[in-house]
Amino acid sequence: MYSPRLEQLLEMLKSEPNDSFLNYALALEYAKANDVLKAIELIEALLLRDENYLGAYYQSGKYYEQLGNTEKAMEIYTKGIAIAKKQNNRKALGELNEALVMLEE
Repeated sequence: MYSPRLEQLLEMLKSEPNDSFLNYALALEYAKANDVLKAIELIEALLLRDENYLGAYYQSGKYYEQLGNTEKAMEIYTKGIAIAKKQNNRKALGELNEALVMLEE
C-alpha cells in the first residue's frame, strides 16, 4: 500500500508533470514503498528531461546497488561526477566520488 504522501505527489504531478523536484520526490516515495524498479524508472525519465538534476544520480546509483547491478551504479555515479564538476558542487561531488570508490573496492 502506498503512502498518503505518494498519493499527494501523484496528484500534484497532474498539473506539473515535468517538475523535476516532484518527480524526484515521487521516486523516493516509491523506493520507500519497496518499489525500487518504479523509482528507477521515474529517475531515469527525470534525467532524460533534466540531466542536471544532480541528486538523482546518487539515488539512482544506490537503487541499482540494491538490485545488485554494480556496473550500472558505477556508470551513473560517473555521470553524476561529471555533472557535479560542471556545476562546481563539491558536496555532491564528494558524495558521488565516495559512492563510486566504495563500489570499486
